[in-house]
Amino acid sequence: MIVGYDYPILGFFWTMLFIFLWVAWIFLLIRIIADIFRNHEMSGIAKALWLIFVVIVPFLGVLLYVIIHSGDMAERDLKSMQKQQEQFDSYVRQTAGSSTSSADELVKLAALKDQGVITDAEFAVQKAKILG
Repeated sequence: MIVGYDYPILGFFWTMLFIFLWVAWIFLLIRIIADIFRNHEMSGIAKALWLIFVVIVPFLGVLLYVIIHSGDMAERDLKSMQKQQEQFDSYVRQTAGSSTSSADELVKLAALKDQGVITDAEFAVQKAKILG
């Protein structure tokens, strides 16, 4: 029995198309539901009504939500990305600023030795620790 004859290539194409559209629909539905909960400007009752509407009449609910709130969704995404970028930049600045290289520490040690704050023996011990 030839498999291609029982399931033609066009049937395979339509199956893949429907699977892709179904997966895309699931992602869109999850995205809309997440945005409903993320919207701080909407009251709790409005969130509950939108959620019920999206779950009970999914195609119409999602279509209306996207039409009505698409600009707000984009603004919330942009604010969220900016906040994450600021947090990341702050973390990088904090982490990079707190570490000093061993060359910087050796320069500081040499300056302390030249000023007479530490002795040659103390300088040698600290240098060994830094290079160590």
